[in-house]
Amino acid sequence: MNPQLPGPAPSRRTILGAALGGAAAVALPGAAASATSSGLQSPAEAAAAAAAGWALRWSPSASRDGLGAFETVEDDRADSHPAGHPHIATDGDNFRFTMHTVDRDSSPDRQRQEVTGMRNPSGGAFLRWLPGETWRVTYSMFIPSSLKATTSFTHIMQMKQPGNGTSPILVQSLRRVGGVQTIELKLAEQDILIGRTNLDPLHDKWVDVDFQIKIGNGTAGSVRWILKRAGATVIDASKNGVDTFLEDRVRPKWGIYRSLGDTSGSLQNCHLLLTNMRGYQRV
Repeated sequence: MNPQLPGPAPSRRTILGAALGGAAAVALPGAAASATSSGLQSPAEAAAAAAAGWALRWSPSASRDGLGAFETVEDDRADSHPAGHPHIATDGDNFRFTMHTVDRDSSPDRQRQEVTGMRNPSGGAFLRWLPGETWRVTYSMFIPSSLKATTSFTHIMQMKQPGNGTSPILVQSLRRVGGVQTIELKLAEQDILIGRTNLDPLHDKWVDVDFQIKIGNGTAGSVRWILKRAGATVIDASKNGVDTFLEDRVRPKWGIYRSLGDTSGSLQNCHLLLTNMRGYQRV
């Protein structure tokens, strides 16, 4: 018997480019709007980005570009649950990541449905994040209440060196702390917490993410992480003088990557939605 799939995606309309010094978008009621989530930079977005010293490098549309927006797609790479395919798909103008409790990664103590990198479908090339560069990604995410924080790791964004078995540099995670559900950003290898806030008020709502990273070894790197909900800042945390590079390059990952070692009973069939994804480089 196939497990019941999580429910349909909620719709959303956004105005892009709002508060480029903060989060990525401001929510408006109504259906998803093709004009604002088409992957084309609006004049207001372009002006705000240029004024802040950012050049737009990546602006995919789920409905137009599909999963070609990413460098690679890791959909049930162990083929543990063929009946649940696809676990990663487009849903209107959203990218949707679906996780079932029966899904298993190639390491069977965990689950993984993720995409990696940033590919420009028009040219087919993926972007390379290199030492000395400063990059920024903005997007909106919908975390349903079924996607809970856990006592072991549940990552919904990672910054990694490409390659199997490489350690994450940064992780955006859903973690239970003293029994409280939180969302946090942490430098993984150094175990440095950038910021943490309560997850409960963000469940079942669109949340805007603004992530910035200066790539550098030793103390040459820096990180800033902003979350906004309905235009209000939930958290704005940063850390300077940190190590944000391992080898080769830095590559972002999005999706659901979680351990089966949770002791809180929080693992359920769930999903994650991402939309209005943008990638900028400091110029």
